Amino acid sequence: MIISRTPIRISFVGGGTDIANFYRQYGGTVISTAIDKYISVCITKGQNSQIAINTQDHQETVSNPAHIQHPLIREAVRKTGTTSGVSITVTSDVPSHGCGLGSSSALTVGLLNVLYAYQGIEMPSETLAQQGCEIEIEHLNQPIGKQDQYIAAYGGLKQIQFNRDESVDTQDIPVTPETIARLEKNFTLFYTGIQRRAETVLHEQKRSASPQTLLQMRGLVPAFHDVLVKGNRGGCLDEVGHLLHRAWELKRSLCDSISNPTLDTIYERAIAAGALGGKILGAGGGGCFLFYVPKERQEAVTTTLSDLGLSRLEFRFEPKGSQIIEQRNPNETHYAHRREQHTAQPAHFRSF
Repeated sequence: MIISRTPIRISFVGGGTDIANFYRQYGGTVISTAIDKYISVCITKGQNSQIAINTQDHQETVSNPAHIQHPLIREAVRKTGTTSGVSITVTSDVPSHGCGLGSSSALTVGLLNVLYAYQGIEMPSETLAQQGCEIEIEHLNQPIGKQDQYIAAYGGLKQIQFNRDESVDTQDIPVTPETIARLEKNFTLFYTGIQRRAETVLHEQKRSASPQTLLQMRGLVPAFHDVLVKGNRGGCLDEVGHLLHRAWELKRSLCDSISNPTLDTIYERAIAAGALGGKILGAGGGGCFLFYVPKERQEAVTTTLSDLGLSRLEFRFEPKGSQIIEQRNPNETHYAHRREQHTAQPAHFRSF
C-alpha cells in the first residue's frame, strides 16, 4: 500500500495570467500558497488483474485501463504506464468539485506521484507538475492554467512565472515564520456552498477577458510580493487586504459569470463587517471566498457570513508539496514512512 498526500491551494494575485493564450504573448505570474487541506490517494495491489477505483462520488472496476470512466485517473494511469492489478482510493478534505481550491490539479499530481511510487520511481516535483499540466490541459483540453499543478507539486508560498516559451520558474517568497503566522491570523476562508463547473466560467473568460485587465492583474504581483517581504521587518500587512480588493474588482470584470448578485452581496456584507478585501478563489461563480480581516473584526465578519449560510474553513499554510506519506511492501509486515509522517487530521467546514 502506498499513499500520497497533496495540498490544495489559495491563489492571491495574478490568477488568469497562467492561461496559455495570455502568457504565450505577455508572460504570466502568480502568487499562491499551498494550504493544509489535502487530496489523498491510496494505491494497493489488486486481488486480480482489474483496476478498481473508489472516490467520494465515483466507483468503477475495469479490465482495460482505456475504459476507465474517471478522466483524470484514466489519463494518470495511462501516463505512468500502469496496466492492471491495482486498487485506487481517493479521499479529500474539501468538496470534490467547484470549491475553487485547485482540488482537481492536486488530485492529478497526487495520482501521478503515487502511481510512480508504486513502480519504485520517486519523480521530481517539476516532472509531476509538467505531467499534471499535460494531462489536464493537453490531453483533456481543460481551459485552465498551470499554477494549480505547480503549487500542488512544490507546496509553499510561491511566486510562479509562466514564460512565453512554455518554461515555468518557481520562487519561494522569502517570508519569516512570524510573517506567515501574522498572515494566517488575518486570512479567513469561507465556503459559499455554491458549486460550479470551472470549465464553464473559464471558457467564457477565455472568450471575453481583456488582455489589458489581465495585465493589470499581473501588475499586482510585485506589489503583493513587496508587502509580504516588508512584513518581515515589522511592516503592516493590511495592504494585503487592499490588494485583494483590487484583484477582486479586476477579476469580476473579466466576464459576467465570475460573480452574481448572491456573491456580490456576500462580498459587500463582509467588507461592511470589517474585512479589508477579499476575492472568490478559482474560476469564480461560487466555491470559496478568501478575506483579509484584522483579528478584532473576525468575529463580526464570521457572524455576518454565517447568517448568510457560509461555513468557515480553518487553514494554515503548507510548506510542502505532494508527498508519499506511507509505503508498505505487500510482502513485508512493517510500514516505511517516506519524507514525513502522516499527521494531518480530517478537515471540517466549521459552522458558526
